[in-house]
Amino acid sequence: MKIALVHDWLTGMRGGEKVLEIFCELYPKSTLFTLVHKKNSCSDIIERMEIKTSFLQKFPNIEKNYRNYLILMPKAVESFNLSGFSLILSSSHCVAKGVKKDSNALHISYVHTPMRYVWDMYDEYIRNVSFFQKYGLMLVRKYLQNWDKKSSSQVDYFIANSQNIKDRIKKHYNRDAVVIYPPVDTEFFVLSDTFSKKNEEYYLVVSAFVQYKKVDLVIGTFNKLGYRLKIIGDGPMEKKLKSIAKNNIEFLGWVNNEKLRFYYQHAKALIFPQEEDFGITSVEAQSCGTPVVGIRKGGVMETVIENVTGVFFEEQTIDSLSTAIEKFNKINFNPQTIRQNAITFSKEKFKKQIFNFVEEKIKNL
Repeated sequence: MKIALVHDWLTGMRGGEKVLEIFCELYPKSTLFTLVHKKNSCSDIIERMEIKTSFLQKFPNIEKNYRNYLILMPKAVESFNLSGFSLILSSSHCVAKGVKKDSNALHISYVHTPMRYVWDMYDEYIRNVSFFQKYGLMLVRKYLQNWDKKSSSQVDYFIANSQNIKDRIKKHYNRDAVVIYPPVDTEFFVLSDTFSKKNEEYYLVVSAFVQYKKVDLVIGTFNKLGYRLKIIGDGPMEKKLKSIAKNNIEFLGWVNNEKLRFYYQHAKALIFPQEEDFGITSVEAQSCGTPVVGIRKGGVMETVIENVTGVFFEEQTIDSLSTAIEKFNKINFNPQTIRQNAITFSKEKFKKQIFNFVEEKIKNL
């Protein structure tokens, strides 16, 4: 059977790429189609694949500026020639699910979210962009919404990364989906053998520096509380965020997995202020026995057990987050219990569920 994998773009290893990595492990002889590929930006498992890119790859500085070509992405993904492929497995948070296929081919799409830029988080995205960017997105939004709905008909079966996204798929596409939670490497993210949780002194944020991630909210809160905060990540808001942070806040940039695990293991809590489709960092932290202080919205509500593996705050305000942190400090959390919750999202469980789902649908052809 000739298999095609489709992913929006390959410019780094985040949650979507960790899902794709499992697809590559399951189907190593498949061909991987993606709009843009920054070489050596992903894991060896992904980089070893036969990778084919779209016409966008030829654009100057595309690896940094690919987001500016959102209007061209539907045409780019439709330009892939998938004739002769019997199985298409797409990993989509933007346009990957919109590939065109032969009438007798089977297309299963794992959806991280319907295109958030034009649906649920449109207002958040345009809030802090330039006038020209805002006006441009306003002009193309309706076209992209119509394309997104129409192209959903190319998919035979949807898999959602959470109940949260299953609901969005139903809302925007009027299609049903099966929920299979994304993989967390619970064999790598483990409890520390040498560290006592009683000695933690800092809180942790792991995030890209973009508006909807609400890192500025966390900084404002810790400016007020004075507790130590370490921030892992980078992005377009880095200069602004550093300018408002007091001396109790430390920026670490992006770190390798070994260092990330260390910071998870030794943190008092992971602060998770943003509404996410799933929120893989919240599970990685729990896998290391570290509780989470998260917003009561989105996918994190499916991964954190209130007052057992973390606490929630109600509104994205300094007062609400401050209240949750003070509540958190009064609870005695058990690292082993927290880790046991994370194990339910293991990599091996995800791999088995995806394989069984695909095999079942192939047999039904």
